[in-house]
Amino acid sequence: MNLRKKAIFLVGFLLAVVLSIALTSVATGPSGLAEANAILTAAAQESGRPAYSERTAVAFKPSDNVYVKSALAVDFTLGSATVTLPLYRGLSPQGESVYYILTEASDFDVAKTLGINYAPKMKHVIGTAGAQPVTLRQGILQFQGNIDFSPEYRVEPGSPNPFPPAVATPGAIADAQYSSMAVMPSGVVLNAQIVHNASGSHDRLEAVDLEKRTVTMSILDGFQGGRQYFYHLVTDVSADVPSVLEKGVFAPKLAEIPAFGKSLPSDASALLGFSPVLNGISDTSTGQHQGFVASLANNGIDPINVFPYGPDNDNPQPDNNYSPLWDAHVSMWTEQAIAENKVRRITSLEDLQGLIASGLVTDAVINPEGPGNPWLFGLRPTQATINCPVIAHPILSN
Repeated sequence: MNLRKKAIFLVGFLLAVVLSIALTSVATGPSGLAEANAILTAAAQESGRPAYSERTAVAFKPSDNVYVKSALAVDFTLGSATVTLPLYRGLSPQGESVYYILTEASDFDVAKTLGINYAPKMKHVIGTAGAQPVTLRQGILQFQGNIDFSPEYRVEPGSPNPFPPAVATPGAIADAQYSSMAVMPSGVVLNAQIVHNASGSHDRLEAVDLEKRTVTMSILDGFQGGRQYFYHLVTDVSADVPSVLEKGVFAPKLAEIPAFGKSLPSDASALLGFSPVLNGISDTSTGQHQGFVASLANNGIDPINVFPYGPDNDNPQPDNNYSPLWDAHVSMWTEQAIAENKVRRITSLEDLQGLIASGLVTDAVINPEGPGNPWLFGLRPTQATINCPVIAHPILSN
C-alpha cells in the first residue's frame, strides 16, 4: 500500500471511529452524572447558595446519623422534629414553576453527587405505569403531572373506636400523570417530590423560602433495630385513608409500582416491606403508645412505625435492598395479647417475628386476603405504598 492509500485508509478509519462514538452518544443519551450536575448548577445559580458537594455539606454531629447529606438542618425535638432541605425549581406540564425536593437516586454515583440516599430498587419502576418520565433542560426538570394542594386536610377519629376514622380527606391530591418516581432521560430514577406550587404547599411543609430555595418539613418518629428516633419523611401515598393518616399526598399512580408483598433483593420490586401497628396502646402517659388508633386518638401524633433497616449509602452493590417505597403490612395485637395485658411497643422486626410466632400479633383486619410475605413472617400486604424517605437515625438520650 503506497503512502497516499495509507493516508486515505487512516482518515477513513478515524472518521468511522468518530461516527461510532457520536452514534453511541446519541443512542445512550445524557449520563446520570451530567444530569445531576446540571440540576445542582441551575439550583446554585437561582438560589445563590453553593452547589452541594462534600466540601459544602453541613457538618452534622456523627451521633446525628443523618443519611441525606444534602440536608441543611435537622431538629430532633420529640413530637415536632423537622428537616430543612434544598428546594429545586421545576416546571409543571404547562410550564409553570413548581418546587420539589430530592431524597433518593437509583444510581450510586448520582446519589453521592446530589447528597441523597442510594436506592437501587427504584430502577424497577422503569417501564411501569407507576413511573413518571420527566425531561431536563438546562438543569430544570419538567414533570408530566402535578399536585393539587388546595383541598382542606381533614381527619376525625371514629367512635367508639378511633379506627377507622369517621372523616379522612387528603389535603393534597396528585393527578393521574404524577408520580414521585421521576425517570430521567438517562434512565436514572430520582425520588423527586413536588412540595409547593401555585395551588399551595404540602401538608408537612413547615416553612419555605422560594428566594433562598429551602424548605422545612415535619418528620416522623419510628423504631428500627430496637432503637427509637428513626426519623422519616412521608411525601406521598398510594391510597386515600393512609395518605391522611400519614399526612402525605394522595398519589394513586404509586399503586402501579411493583410489587406488593415482594421485598427480597432478588425480587423485581421497587418496594420494601414494613409493618405499621393498627391497635397499639393509645395512652401517651404510658410511654408505650404506638399505631394508627393511638395517632387518631391523640390529634395525629406519630404512629411510631417499625422499619427493617435504613439507607446503606456507602454500599454500591445492586443488591443493596433499601427503598423509600414502603410496602405496608399492617399488624394488630390479638385478643389473646389484649386479654393477657401483653400489648406494648414493638421495637424491631425481630421483636415482631417473635410476637407473631407466639400468637400475640397477627395480620390486621384491613389487610386483603391473599398470600403472605415470607420476608415479613407471613404478614399480608395491605396494598398501600408509602413514599417515606429515611432522613436520620440519631442517638438521643431519653
